[in-house]
Amino acid sequence: MRLADFDYRLPADLVAQRPVSPRDASRVLVVHRDTGALEHRIFREIGDYLQTGDVLVVNDTRVLPARLRGRRVPGGGTAEVFLLRPAAGGSWEALVRPGRRLHQGTIVEVGRRRLEIGERLADGRRVVRVLGGGDMLDVLREAGEVPLPPYIHAPVQDPGEYQTVYARTDGAVAAPTAGLHFTPELLARLRAQGVEIVTLTLHIGLGTFQRVAADDIRDHRMEVEHYAITPEAAAAVNARRGRLVAVGTSTVRALETAATAGEGRIAAATGWSGLFIYPGFAFRLVEGLVTNFHLPKTTLLMLVCAFAGRDLILRAYDEAMRQRYRFYSFGDAMLIL
Repeated sequence: MRLADFDYRLPADLVAQRPVSPRDASRVLVVHRDTGALEHRIFREIGDYLQTGDVLVVNDTRVLPARLRGRRVPGGGTAEVFLLRPAAGGSWEALVRPGRRLHQGTIVEVGRRRLEIGERLADGRRVVRVLGGGDMLDVLREAGEVPLPPYIHAPVQDPGEYQTVYARTDGAVAAPTAGLHFTPELLARLRAQGVEIVTLTLHIGLGTFQRVAADDIRDHRMEVEHYAITPEAAAAVNARRGRLVAVGTSTVRALETAATAGEGRIAAATGWSGLFIYPGFAFRLVEGLVTNFHLPKTTLLMLVCAFAGRDLILRAYDEAMRQRYRFYSFGDAMLIL
């Protein structure tokens, strides 16, 4: 399988710059894997396709305000620290700019806190510590900014627009955007019709968006991301009477990582997932998927093609472009059954 097989051309004006309001007023393209049929609906109508006994699994990760802007001390030059994940001894892995000027031992002042730039790691990453042994999460709460994807050029009016309504567990550097379409009212209606909502956690890191450089996609390696599935969540999944519908590709990866050898079952687990799902993957759990429209040549698009078939997905993308759907993080959705 070649990287070029997952390419398409998107008109720039279809990249959504703002979320719709209310959230469930977005459009959803319903894709039927068995017949290849496509339907155009509004997201709040998603309950028409879910049944009593179905289990809807969501990712409750919460996006950290991981971007810190400060100044070098001494000198006063600007500096940016983009935190990625915790490391040993209270330090964090981070990307820093300007990398050539932020040598090991450089101090960056962020608000009333000071950070020390540490040693170099692989892939241009650096170790960063809070001087005096403070908690980095406190620095984020005081001075951090929620990072947005580079294709979103308009700042959000409310940082909560880039969080799901069920976000609970801090740790992601990007939102599980398929979940942005849900409102508390919609979730309540789904529960009332007998759909069970189950929560797991996978902290989305840069690995999800890592550029695929290999021409043969099988040579690509995913960066690991931390996930957690509680015994209660596993029990609910294993006791389901209907279909298992995942909200987002991150949820799919956590579920399929924790799938046991027994058909259709899952184990409670906490760990790291480096699972790369591309066409040819044998799904053991997931039977339905809520997802957004993804960038070309990405592991996200490859996962969706693995679930529904490359030809059907690319045909659905062509139809979405013809119908002027909104793409990417703040865009419209797909429901694949």
